[in-house]
Amino acid sequence: MSPRPDPACAAPDRPRRRRRQLLVGVVGVGAALTLAACGGGSTPTAASKSSKAGHPSHPTGTAAPTVSSSSTTAATASTTTTTTTTTTTTTVPGTHGPLTSPPLPAPGPGFAAGQVTAIGDSVMIDYQTALEKDIPGVNVQATVSKQWSEGEDEVQQLKAAGQLGSVVIVGLGTNGPITATDFDSMMSQLSGASRVVFVNVHVDRTWQDPNNGVLAAGVGRYPNTVLADWNTLASQNPTWLYSTSTHLPINGPGAQALASLVASQA
Repeated sequence: MSPRPDPACAAPDRPRRRRRQLLVGVVGVGAALTLAACGGGSTPTAASKSSKAGHPSHPTGTAAPTVSSSSTTAATASTTTTTTTTTTTTTVPGTHGPLTSPPLPAPGPGFAAGQVTAIGDSVMIDYQTALEKDIPGVNVQATVSKQWSEGEDEVQQLKAAGQLGSVVIVGLGTNGPITATDFDSMMSQLSGASRVVFVNVHVDRTWQDPNNGVLAAGVGRYPNTVLADWNTLASQNPTWLYSTSTHLPINGPGAQALASLVASQA
């Protein structure tokens, strides 16, 4: 007697198999729906992934002040109000550059009120054109290889002639060492000035840092003086200068930046 065939190996009954496939398909759809309802079983696509916004690059120039504004954001149970506050900058007639309170004091004898005089060496020649544009009417007295003592003599002569502005820009110290005594001597000539702007130096010489130290310390001793930190700005932007790391192309980006820096302090 031959053995009976195993039902698992028997030839498939086609109609029954079709019904089984349909049943499996329905069960599969139901399982997929169940997984979707539970939040599982799917791989996030590129469109669904969140991307963190990069930090915006900082502006290279000084942006114009914006008008104070407020914005209100509605939420489900509360309202949040955000207010942006701006600082108002005023310009006092007869003076130059942005000023906050108090205004510049009136100059003493020998100074021309409302006028600006710039005393400098060959580096000032590099940014003279840009400075004259930023400060209309500025009287620039800049010559090649000018020493600090020569600048003192020039200040004395202009003051005696009544041609020294009440705001004085001093751009010296490129061509040799200076001392605290030199600084005090210059300030004795500038006694009575409404404001004195000292521009520190960026030069490939051993006296760069000592001179800048003298200028910074001197500005700290005299309340009517300010420091234009050209050395830091130039160090951050070496491509503005020639390979000598001292001079810069006339009307180039470095010259314009230096003039703008000085004008903002004058």
